[in-house]
Amino acid sequence: MTASPPQVNGSTRPTMPVYGDWRPITPDPEPVEEQRNPEPEPAGKSELVAQAQAEAIRAKAWADAESQRMAAEAEADAVRTRAEEDSRKLRLANDRTERKAREEQAASEARIAESRKRKADADRAREEADRQAEGQQKSEAEQTKAVAKSGKRWRNVALAFYALCAAVALPVQMNAFYDPTAEYLLIAPVFIEVIALVALVGAAAAVTAGRPHWHYRLVAWAGALTAASINIVHGLAEYDAATAFGTALASIAGPGMWDLHEHGRIRKRDGKPSWRQRRAAKKAAKAELKREAAEEKQRAVEKAAEEKAAEAERVRLAEERQREFEDVWKEAVKIAAAVGSAPDDDTVWAQAHRNIKGCEPGESIESITARRAAERRVEAALTGTPVAALATGRSSQVDQQMPGRSRRGHAGGPTVRGTRQKGDTQKYSPAARNQASIAAKNARQKDQ
Repeated sequence: MTASPPQVNGSTRPTMPVYGDWRPITPDPEPVEEQRNPEPEPAGKSELVAQAQAEAIRAKAWADAESQRMAAEAEADAVRTRAEEDSRKLRLANDRTERKAREEQAASEARIAESRKRKADADRAREEADRQAEGQQKSEAEQTKAVAKSGKRWRNVALAFYALCAAVALPVQMNAFYDPTAEYLLIAPVFIEVIALVALVGAAAAVTAGRPHWHYRLVAWAGALTAASINIVHGLAEYDAATAFGTALASIAGPGMWDLHEHGRIRKRDGKPSWRQRRAAKKAAKAELKREAAEEKQRAVEKAAEEKAAEAERVRLAEERQREFEDVWKEAVKIAAAVGSAPDDDTVWAQAHRNIKGCEPGESIESITARRAAERRVEAALTGTPVAALATGRSSQVDQQMPGRSRRGHAGGPTVRGTRQKGDTQKYSPAARNQASIAAKNARQKDQ
């Protein structure tokens, strides 16, 4: 119910009529001291007081209603503000979610595009490799065909040259073997030339089959040299020097040219490098030796620099140890003199540090104490046990069978433990006593 204001347009409103059992709420009258001779109040004054009290009650009711209305409006504003804030946060969250979804979709599309691009590049690279391989195979086939054709042409030319040389050399040899009474001797120079030819064909077959060939070539050169000797001797005796040496050269040139052909086939079969290849390999070997020598020299320089730096670091460390740990350094000097070592040796220094400090190098009483205190604080934070209880090694909880604490004096007075008497608590079982003994021993060992 909303109360009416006490005044309207500057005039006092009339008193609200009373309906039913409704009565205005009047405050308890303040106690007044009784007068020995009270005077009766006039009737008009009582009505004015009642009217003023009613107006005060209505004003208070209106003020309360107004404050409730304003509180309701403020609460409604706060609810509306919270709703708007929640809506804004939800909108921002939705925007973030949508933006994240778009970014993920864009990233996914980028990954798909990158995967397709890599696949296309791989396909193009494979096609290019196939084309190159096909071109290389085709080139190798053409090269092989060209080599075979060139070898065949070279073989035919060598055979033709051999026949021409035989035709030039045979007349002088036949003249040398001519005897009207023994014409069959004319077959001898032909036999000599055929020996060389047959031996060279045998050498070619041996090269093709991968068999030894030196003896075939030896026989061929023996026949060629025999024919050349005959041409020289008979040509000088019956003709002139030009005829003698020309026919002798023809006897050697034919088998020699064919042997050159076979020699090339032999080197190709055995994989022997050519003179140019041997020269390039020798040059590469010299360069490799020079490079290895330079690397060895560089390694020696680096090793010397490392040793110098290590020596400087050792001297610096020794000076720093002597400056920071004078007592330990003196002990290290004694130990080093006893064992025949240096004071800055790691083993000597560790032994000296244990002798003086009682712990390993890098630790001290302060660091160990600080570490154990930090460990107790961490354990207290994890288990909820007070740090003091962890420091003393005893629990802050008192066993139920132990006598409790008692208070004396007023509240907040000193707390004292009750006096224990023999038989106050029940004795532990043997198993419990044994377990307690083991726990105490482990605790002492841990503290040590």
